[in-house]
Amino acid sequence: MKKDTNVRIDKFLWSVRVYKTRSQAADACKKGRVTINDVQIKPSRIISVGEVVFVKKTPIVYSYIILDLLGNRVSAKLVANYINDITPKEELDKLDLNKRGGFYYREKGTGRPTKKERRIIDSINEK
Repeated sequence: MKKDTNVRIDKFLWSVRVYKTRSQAADACKKGRVTINDVQIKPSRIISVGEVVFVKKTPIVYSYIILDLLGNRVSAKLVANYINDITPKEELDKLDLNKRGGFYYREKGTGRPTKKERRIIDSINEK
């Protein structure tokens, strides 16, 4: 594989499969979801080996160290050769909490009834 010396951050994030498309990576940079050294960056920013990139994907802020540069998309098996995921465990626990506790509390009588509440209402109306 050809070694690149000047790689844009949007192209790199697409290459290492952080984003599915390059335009998604560019949009994330434009919206301030990608930072390096606590500075929001443009999609055209040239990156270098050893930099730490922070990517905000709600509700988590992922942290990656750039190990090597590349310009073309690689298979998922080879991604570990180019970036190292150093996201703290506390951030990953946020994702686990969201999966387990997808339900959020809603005051009774506010908003539309849930499916369970609708069934209760229907069973009361049938009697």
